[in-house]
Amino acid sequence: MLSRLAEERATGVLTRDRGVLYLVEGQVVHAESPATPGLDVLLTSRGALGSDGWWEAVSQAGAERRVGRFLVDSGRLAAGALELCHLGALYDAAFFTLGASSGPARFRYGVAHWIGPVRPVTVDAVERETLRRRALLHRIWPDPDTDTAELVRTGRAVDAVLPPRQRTVLDQVDGERTVSDISRVLGRPGFHTLVDVRRLAAAGIVTTRARTVECRAPETVAPPVSPMSPVSTATARAAQAAQASADPDVALLRRLRDALEAL
Repeated sequence: MLSRLAEERATGVLTRDRGVLYLVEGQVVHAESPATPGLDVLLTSRGALGSDGWWEAVSQAGAERRVGRFLVDSGRLAAGALELCHLGALYDAAFFTLGASSGPARFRYGVAHWIGPVRPVTVDAVERETLRRRALLHRIWPDPDTDTAELVRTGRAVDAVLPPRQRTVLDQVDGERTVSDISRVLGRPGFHTLVDVRRLAAAGIVTTRARTVECRAPETVAPPVSPMSPVSTATARAAQAAQASADPDVALLRRLRDALEAL
């Protein structure tokens, strides 16, 4: 649908379960998603712009759909800084908007966003970046459950050399917050937080609360497995290797998971 809209040079808003994409003449000009902080949060939380300056721009230029232009013309924000931040927010929100969805996509022609023109991006560029990000996340840790579930610490000791950015994310893991919650608390792009959480999950430091409950649930029926069976042998070897490694790799954890599921 998005490719067709690009071909017909459509102007309007594409709505999906997890966000929206605004198009002008077939190019993406803005994107928003509840899964990641918006442009206003990214600008104000990092000190690039005061909240008063943002809301003044909205009130003065929102009706004319010139908020971005107002911020630059009034001297509150350099044009380059606005473009960089806006592109980051656009790609971030587009990643979540174009993710797996169970609901239909809808397009409303003629709808424009009040931020106004900043830096249009081709649909091809948005799709390429979305696929690149998906591949990166899969390489780090292939299990997507941590992307949306409530997160908990596993109790595993944290390495003293844990990067500061990951440690900042880990400090927000309290058994109730999701990746999106943490992004909003920190005023950080959602995809960046996804990367950090998947790295923490790959290191065995973070998991989902649901998975923790499942692991603690007592088994009602224990199927007999021969001590010499290939499944039990593979499970034991994978478990021993995981315990011996300070930073288990994803391939090893996959083999362990597959062996456990085969039981």
